[in-house]
Amino acid sequence: MKTYIPYRPDGGNLKGLRGQMITFHEDPFLVEDESLCYDYFEDGLVVIQDGIILAAGEYSAIAPLYPDLKDIEIYKDSVIMPGMIDTHVHYVQSPMIGSFGDTLLKWLNQYTFPTESKFRDPEFAKSVAALFMGQILRQGTTTANVFSTTFPCSVDALFEESERYNTRLITGKVLQDRNLPEYLADKSAEESVEQAAELLKKWHGRGRQLYAVIPRFAPTSTPRQLELAGCLYQDNLDKGVYMHTHLDEADDEIEWALSLYPEAENYTDIYKRFNLLGNRSVFAHCCLVKEEEWQILHDYDCGIAHCPSSNLFLGDGMFKIWEAIRNDRPVKVGVGTDVGAGTNFSLIRQLNEAYKVAMLKKHSIGALKSYYMATKGGAKVLHLDDKIGSLEPGYEADIAVIDLKPTDFLEWRMQFNDFILDRLFILQTLSPDNLVKATYVAGKKVYDREREIPLLHASDL
Repeated sequence: MKTYIPYRPDGGNLKGLRGQMITFHEDPFLVEDESLCYDYFEDGLVVIQDGIILAAGEYSAIAPLYPDLKDIEIYKDSVIMPGMIDTHVHYVQSPMIGSFGDTLLKWLNQYTFPTESKFRDPEFAKSVAALFMGQILRQGTTTANVFSTTFPCSVDALFEESERYNTRLITGKVLQDRNLPEYLADKSAEESVEQAAELLKKWHGRGRQLYAVIPRFAPTSTPRQLELAGCLYQDNLDKGVYMHTHLDEADDEIEWALSLYPEAENYTDIYKRFNLLGNRSVFAHCCLVKEEEWQILHDYDCGIAHCPSSNLFLGDGMFKIWEAIRNDRPVKVGVGTDVGAGTNFSLIRQLNEAYKVAMLKKHSIGALKSYYMATKGGAKVLHLDDKIGSLEPGYEADIAVIDLKPTDFLEWRMQFNDFILDRLFILQTLSPDNLVKATYVAGKKVYDREREIPLLHASDL
């Protein structure tokens, strides 16, 4: 970890955050020496200029390097950490979160598709996008990989709101031209991918916004649509464009997909045949993955979004992280809330569910592995680990401040554990609503729990 980089005298003002601080480095699933995987500073300091971290480390070592630093915000009884990264979520399903579940496919038809149809209305899309961005920022999430829906205005609405906060966000038009209601289906494969290409040109790389090619999942796309989606993805992969979809979530889904693509050897092979695999391909769920599929995902350097509360809610299956991150062919894994099958917007609560899922199969995921997945691990899944996911010089200043004593009970409970990883595990297990004190996006405090107006766009700060 570099100690510091000089600030630019002609740049913006220096900003400092002081308090307990933790950041993550090496993958604790693959490295036995935990000391290589994180840094903890009891009295830490993060120095920021123009949205970039200049230094992060012990206050006593960093502060003398920046004699002009006067604006320091001090956080007591808190821990400063990288902003969290949601690798899979449907903002358009926010209006239906908590709807009664059944099987995945019945749930889609009964709740999801009718809800998403409302997003043909640009004003409705804007209202939900504003609510969604507020919800994730309140939970310390600073980057999300998001499904919009069929209608281009649903994409515009979310990007526009993200732009107001200056968040690094990924989304795109969902491609779906069969096996769903006509009111939601694309009119043709060609037109749908043309719309996606126009949105990509409009939004990808505009500020911090990034575009994803998003076939909903193989059963709702014709072969022609997947073919065109694969071309669009491969043509723009070197520009940092993503591919985002679902994979191996539930038994009936897998059976359905393979019945529609009988030439495929397995579900993953469907996407492979249409050139939808690459180092910016992100697959949600992966509860029922065969070994040969893990090998393909590893070979193509794909990423996985583990969505535990969603999988438990719909009874789809249990993600086997010990199979995914195997030392001889590891697959990158992050965490997703998967709202609206997921039951909350908090990645810390998702870590609570991920722990329980692993324990059911006699595996243990402690706080180090958990918070790594939600920060640095998520950044690796999104191929952004050189920009976000850590508190290091040169990284974008996306930061969450977590309250170590958010309730009277937790203040009492914390007196029995001093070790920071023990305390973080307690927080993920109990995870009250008011866990996050502040959220910084590119160095600006867009959420402040104590402020009269807690949420403010970056442009208003």
